Amino acid sequence: MSDEAKAAELTALQAALAAEHAAVYGYGIVGGRLDERRRTEARAAYDAHRARRDALVREVRDRGGEPVAASAAYALPFPVPDAASAVRLAAQLEERLAGVYSDLVRAATGERRGTAAGALREAAVRAVRWSGESVAFPGLAERAGDEAGAAGPRTSASPTT
Repeated sequence: MSDEAKAAELTALQAALAAEHAAVYGYGIVGGRLDERRRTEARAAYDAHRARRDALVREVRDRGGEPVAASAAYALPFPVPDAASAVRLAAQLEERLAGVYSDLVRAATGERRGTAAGALREAAVRAVRWSGESVAFPGLAERAGDEAGAAGPRTSASPTT
């Protein structure tokens, strides 16, 4: 693997780690606004994201990087005063994670690519469970006609028509 490819993979790992930090924070907000049944689902997602975050910290260190730290707080994309908005936030967290993991799938090789694809699949499934809707290509904003995408602007990929 070239130095450029290694750097791209580390950058994608760091982006996934940052997104997992944000998801852990977000699920703390989500869980506090749901009824008991949905709170159990949020707790399972929270635990899964904590585990994935911890694995990414190890991956970044193994690649010689300094893991990006979590922020003390995160700006929410909209107010979350009730259960309905909490469900919407959970779906959005998962959709954004799918976008970040899509980027990691592109940058990674070997076993790491398979792990990233698994994380992408898990985020997509959770997004569907929260939102009740699915997309044909989760995490691939250019397939949905959205240039900015769930993971932010894409400078290296152009939308397909």
